[in-house]
Amino acid sequence: MLTQEDVVEIHALRNRGWTIAAIARHTGRDPKTIRKHLSGWEPRRGTDPSPIEPHRAYLEARFVDDPHIFATVLFDELLELGFDRSYPTLVRELRKLALRPRCSCCRAADQLSAEIPHEPGAELQIDWLELRETPWGRPAYVLAGALSHSGRIRGVFSEGMSFPHLAAAIDQLLRRFGATAHSWRTDRMATFVYPGSDRLRPEAAELAKHYGAAVAICPAKRPQRKGVVERGIDYLTRSWWTAAPVKTPAQAQSDLDRFCATKADQRRRDGTTVGSLADAEPLLALPAAAFPAVLEAQRIVDRQAMVAFEGNRYSTGPELVGQTVTVRARLGELTVEIRSASGAVVARHRRAPSGAGQAIRASDHARALEHEVLAQFSTGAAPRKRKANRPPGEAAQAEARKLKEGSAADAVVIDLAAYAEAAEVAR
Repeated sequence: MLTQEDVVEIHALRNRGWTIAAIARHTGRDPKTIRKHLSGWEPRRGTDPSPIEPHRAYLEARFVDDPHIFATVLFDELLELGFDRSYPTLVRELRKLALRPRCSCCRAADQLSAEIPHEPGAELQIDWLELRETPWGRPAYVLAGALSHSGRIRGVFSEGMSFPHLAAAIDQLLRRFGATAHSWRTDRMATFVYPGSDRLRPEAAELAKHYGAAVAICPAKRPQRKGVVERGIDYLTRSWWTAAPVKTPAQAQSDLDRFCATKADQRRRDGTTVGSLADAEPLLALPAAAFPAVLEAQRIVDRQAMVAFEGNRYSTGPELVGQTVTVRARLGELTVEIRSASGAVVARHRRAPSGAGQAIRASDHARALEHEVLAQFSTGAAPRKRKANRPPGEAAQAEARKLKEGSAADAVVIDLAAYAEAAEVAR
């Protein structure tokens, strides 16, 4: 097909007196093509239906579900529904048909910005992601970390945002990276700095020294200073969380790990992938043991004499059913303690991996629970016969006679002779 520049040249040559054959030899085109364009023919464009037309209803429904859903997520979903075109084709057709609703609230403000250079291995940005609505009905907290140079991102689900939870989540986060950057950048989270200042808390300083990393606190009201992790959180929220097929925190953690390794690391960056850039970063090795912070959680013992902790269940004695106990675990140790309200240690168990969904029950607890359960049903008497004939016995009949005699004695007796005598007197 000729370009507009070719058509202009053909008409110019014709106006100069060139023959169609000469123009064809000069341009390398067929004479019929030259004659057709000189006669005023123009190609008709856009007559074929859009390649996403068969999936238009599905796309419109998905935009009703989430007007901000990433095109990459839609592309993965459409591939499973038989879409056989490329990702650029999908994006082009979405824009041409204007299927995505316009959102005035999400238009970025016109302001100056500059990209901050990040040396390989120099910085790891950390921030919390709070998910208020979850399929399991309780808020979830995700500690997200992103390497500033490569953009590799990982996340860890946590039951809370206290310092022990933060220390546990940071250790699990770094284990997923396999190493740590030379510096951690975070905002002014209260578990890291004293409120209203940039001064590190002593426990946060000890945590950083344990892993050999420096800590850089973002200036107040400057969230763009940690824009890598902010953008990473936005990417995880919109590309993974909005369509994640999960029902429990354990499933969410497993699916997040899968997504980060198979999808997030395959994003294109500087002619290669995020995963390749991250693998080449010079990071610091991790210590063998986790930072020794202590995790504590208040739990109520359920009817099976079990308490839930970190996505697992641990047994207690049946005498504690319905009571509030404290589950205590030190990071890096392989045991979990359960303490009663008085502070006494009532159980100690092997610590299962977080989110493993295991039920750990001690043998003595199992025997005690079985004994208590059987005692509720074992009275020593023979089983009751449901269809036996049991008329009133002698004791019951004697009591019945007493009741009848008592009711007869209390009855009012009317003497008719006395009634007749009273009538004669009245006359």
